[in-house]
Amino acid sequence: QVQFVESGGGLVQPGGSLRLSCAASGSISSIYSLGWYRQAPGKQRVVVATTVSILGTDRTNYRDSAKGRFTISRDNAKNTVYLQMNNLEPEDTAVYYCNKIPPGPWGRGTQVTVSS
Repeated sequence: QVQFVESGGGLVQPGGSLRLSCAASGSISSIYSLGWYRQAPGKQRVVVATTVSILGTDRTNYRDSAKGRFTISRDNAKNTVYLQMNNLEPEDTAVYYCNKIPPGPWGRGTQVTVSS
């Protein structure tokens, strides 16, 4: 099974940006659906953004709260998935994970903290 290692998290002020990266242990070119998930303290893990490869085109979808601020992308040549996050809000504070859809084994995630 492909495993994922997330990186790029950190502490950022409201309105700031972060770019998360997710390196896969194997090829992701045959994985049609990939996503970024997040889990805030005391809450369930939820999907934030998804990318689905259909006939060579990547179709993306976002949680309502992420629309217009987050961008998911994938680089099959590098076996890496990205999440560009702009205009971050304190409510975005969570541990962020990437995985297939439906998910396989979970990585450790990367902590994102938005605070002044």
